[in-house]
Amino acid sequence: MCSFCLSNRFEDGNPQNNKVSSDSLLPDGIVVQHALWKFDKGGDLQNLLHQLKYERLTTVGRDLGRALGRRVQKHPAIVDLLDDHQSVIVPVPLHYLKYRYRGFNQAFELAQGFQEIWEDIPICDIDDIIRRKNTRTQTGFSLEKRLKNMQEAFRVKNKTLIKNRLCVIIDDVFTTGATTFELADTLRKAGAGPSVILTVAQA
Repeated sequence: MCSFCLSNRFEDGNPQNNKVSSDSLLPDGIVVQHALWKFDKGGDLQNLLHQLKYERLTTVGRDLGRALGRRVQKHPAIVDLLDDHQSVIVPVPLHYLKYRYRGFNQAFELAQGFQEIWEDIPICDIDDIIRRKNTRTQTGFSLEKRLKNMQEAFRVKNKTLIKNRLCVIIDDVFTTGATTFELADTLRKAGAGPSVILTVAQA
């Protein structure tokens, strides 16, 4: 992706419109939720994310991950968190059946791009944290239904990697938070420290 597209083609792409939620609005253990851009239904960003997810354009994921990493560098509060804690990057896991069908996890591609900017932070491998429940798309579901679907959806296999660390959870789109909130709770119960949720878009 060219720098012009990254700077000009997506809605709310300037720093004044960033989506950043303080910990006062988030569940226990989550200190920041930040999105790079506002989700533009039917627009360029949605098309790009669909190309990543369904057309296997994994290079787009790396580009978007790097853009997210660079944006985070401009937020002193997030930078301070990352500087003050031992951290680990946690891409939202994909169920193995979906992984086998697609051949990749879009969140992992984003996370690898992010790590190119934040080189000192290790990244979880696809087998370190697994998704136990193969939930279908939650589009159109109520928050209550989404939360119920995601209960106990994840399991941490490598607890040593996350122990007492700040978990930087990476995903493509933040909607209600049902998925990332459940993942953060699972990480906390497995011995991790607080979590930061970073996504490319917020719906």
